[in-house]
Amino acid sequence: MQAGVRNKLSGSIIEIKTGDIMSEVVIQVGDNQITSVMTTDSLLQVDFKEGDTATALIKAINVVLVK
Repeated sequence: MQAGVRNKLSGSIIEIKTGDIMSEVVIQVGDNQITSVMTTDSLLQVDFKEGDTATALIKAINVVLVK
């Protein structure tokens, strides 16, 4: 799959919290974690499981940096 997104971060799925409507998937990327929220139907379609490799495609018009 190709996507017009520059920010691509690959890691391992370390946690999945499944709800009735929405689910949360956490991937470990180096020393950091990225959390994605998606519909549970989408989660079931892609068949993510803990330990799988996943890539976070991040496309945002607003990025907030703090010090």
